[in-house]
Amino acid sequence: MHPIRSASSTRSLRARVRVGVLGLALSAGLALPTTTATATAAATDAAPTLTVEEQRLAQAVPQEILARSGFDAVAPRFARLLAASHSYAQARRVVAREGTALWRRAVDRVQGRGPAGGDLSRDDDRPLYWARLGLTSEVRTWQPGFALTDDRRSALLDVLERTSRGQGDLRLPRRAEGLKRVLVTGFDPFTLDRDIRISNPSGATALALDGTVIRTADGPARVETAVFPVRWRDFADLTVERALRPYLPDVDLFTTVSQGRVGRFDVERTNGAWRGGFPDNENIGRTETVPVADPASQPQWTATTLPYAAIVAADTGRFPVYDNTSVTEIPAGGGEPVVRPDGPTPGSTARAGGGGNYLSNEIAYRATLLRDRLGLHDSLPGGHVHTPVLQFAAGNTQDVTDAEFVRNRLDIVAQVRAILAVAVSAGR
Repeated sequence: MHPIRSASSTRSLRARVRVGVLGLALSAGLALPTTTATATAAATDAAPTLTVEEQRLAQAVPQEILARSGFDAVAPRFARLLAASHSYAQARRVVAREGTALWRRAVDRVQGRGPAGGDLSRDDDRPLYWARLGLTSEVRTWQPGFALTDDRRSALLDVLERTSRGQGDLRLPRRAEGLKRVLVTGFDPFTLDRDIRISNPSGATALALDGTVIRTADGPARVETAVFPVRWRDFADLTVERALRPYLPDVDLFTTVSQGRVGRFDVERTNGAWRGGFPDNENIGRTETVPVADPASQPQWTATTLPYAAIVAADTGRFPVYDNTSVTEIPAGGGEPVVRPDGPTPGSTARAGGGGNYLSNEIAYRATLLRDRLGLHDSLPGGHVHTPVLQFAAGNTQDVTDAEFVRNRLDIVAQVRAILAVAVSAGR
């Protein structure tokens, strides 16, 4: 691991980045400046609108994270390749190749392969997140010399999202190879308007474990991972089902993972079909029943099939692990939400699963509902694990990293690995 930059040099770099970025963007959060890929746009055309997520990229902290990891060159290179594309087919190949390369580069960096590219610790998930937004910004603002419809631009963005999240890179071993097959998902950083420095330990876990083999009491297990956005609209577009459906029938265990409560892990027993309205990374909130493809047969609740008792009983690391059975429901015939510490009652309507009513609950609900609809409830262990909140050292309100922050992330990743080893061995 590379040494952490001193506070004074960190502030110096941040100041230089802030001057460079904000001098162009006028203030943090405004659209990024025109790049090589957008230079062909007519001067009289209205500038394409970046998303809320993409606008944050102009702030000093994301730029520092990119510079201190070597990922600051990713978007400019991508812009040049887009500018050299003379057809939609060529652009699509560029997007697919570069999206895949970004995922592989992030995985390699976290797992210690190749140059670190800077002094930011290798275990950091944030370079991938911010670099991806640099690429989506380029696609969104690109004005090629050929006609590009809105649908085709959206298709390019979809390819970029899937490839740069590892969703097209799930390489499960054949059963003949004697390896158990485990599928794990993580998330992007979120609540970035509270603290732009935030990292998500579930995303870091996905990068650290992708393609690795863990030793379990039941033999070796190969782990494949993918990362998902913190955006309601992507989930409504069935991004979870599209990514997981081809693989669930062929794995021995799966778990979705997200950041949860301070100082503890939770194995969430029950997932609810309700969105609670908390704003996502686009500052959009949704309060409604989780939208699925077949609402006529949609249950209010799904349940974990992970071996929660064995996981809770095992010594997996320094953070305590809980079997969380609590939900919030509207009882059958009732009108007001009620907290039930021991799970839902018959006929109730979901208002929060054990994992709440945000996107962590929703990915757990969608993945376990997909498991059940594929007829795998009785044969496939799967569910959701919440990690502890990843915290900076006390008093650190400015620096993008510190020794305690790194230690906490490494310990969380190691404990997820240990939980997986227990889960694979225990089965159901």
